Amino acid sequence: MADRYSDFAELSRNEVSGIDYRILIRRAGDAVAVAAPHGGGIEPGTSEIAEALAGGEFSFYAFEGLKRSGNGALHITSTRFDEPMCAALMASAVTVVTVHGEDSDAPGEGVFLGGLDDSSAGLIGAALQAHGFPVRRHPDPGLQGREPANLCNRGTSGKGVQLELSRTIRSQMFPSLTREGRRCRTARFYGFVEAVRSVLAVRLPATAR
Repeated sequence: MADRYSDFAELSRNEVSGIDYRILIRRAGDAVAVAAPHGGGIEPGTSEIAEALAGGEFSFYAFEGLKRSGNGALHITSTRFDEPMCAALMASAVTVVTVHGEDSDAPGEGVFLGGLDDSSAGLIGAALQAHGFPVRRHPDPGLQGREPANLCNRGTSGKGVQLELSRTIRSQMFPSLTREGRRCRTARFYGFVEAVRSVLAVRLPATAR
């Protein structure tokens, strides 16, 4: 389905901040920024996962849909996502890691790795597999994060990592993907966060030095 809005300026003219959407941002150095541009009710679970991945060491950004229904209308594809605070944060980071959700819910579907930083993505994939997560590249080229304009590739290094999580995997991380269900996290959530952060804490800051 095509996006309703072509960019953030158009979205902000038609939607109300604090009612229809909100922006969460926390700056913590320039090595790594973790972002969920389709958080809240748009791609449920992604902003909670991104915030946990960032922890206190890395910068964090989320654009969250707050509507009771119809949050998909707030989706702006990653190559055109240009909310100003996000753009500034991404431009100041060496490496960007983005967290997305896609709709696969078949048994066995897991994490789709993308972005232009193949080396770091490979390390993250190996860590996730060691924690029991199925990992592969998404069969849809449009969900592989390979475009230079993709949000994950806008850091100063010019290459980042995109984590596209199936609905199957996200559903295992929370009691449910409703707003209330996402307030609690399962062991699967913490296993995912531990695996990815084990790479972020060692690999990516070293790249920034």
